[in-house]
Amino acid sequence: MTLAPESKAQRLRRPERLARLECPRVLAALAPLPPRVLDIGTGSGVFAEQFLAAGAREVSGMDLDAELIDAARQWVPGAAFSVAGAEHLPFTDGSFGLAFMGLVLHESPDPLAALREARRVAERLAVLEWAYRQEEGGPPLERRFPPERLLNLAQAAGWGRGRVEALTEFSLYLFPA
Repeated sequence: MTLAPESKAQRLRRPERLARLECPRVLAALAPLPPRVLDIGTGSGVFAEQFLAAGAREVSGMDLDAELIDAARQWVPGAAFSVAGAEHLPFTDGSFGLAFMGLVLHESPDPLAALREARRVAERLAVLEWAYRQEEGGPPLERRFPPERLLNLAQAAGWGRGRVEALTEFSLYLFPA
């Protein structure tokens, strides 16, 4: 018997990966959630699902990968998903109380533009990124953000002075308007 190859979406939802994301700690840091949340780079909708479960009234998620968006729609039918990039968000100004970028900013060809777009559509921003240290897993160090660089980019994009919460494997950056 030959097993079907595991899809990208299934890999993103492996139990060990979900545990590494520390969703309960991320949600605690974001509490209280506003009624409307945008999950930028949603992938398979892991955090979109968490936001709905934690009480957000409306959750929108977007990602460049249409296959992942299709999977997110199946796993999280209560959220609205679309194919779009972080640098050109298809939403009106001030649409969301919170924009969340989960392990996506380091993938952006223009992080400053992505942060500016998040500022345009949201009142608050949370960025979950790889900790700035060399590790076997994850992106190489040159693709990770030193904390001061990410904080300075966000300020250049119009966000207030942010703060960083260290998680076990990641860093959570929190920005007020």
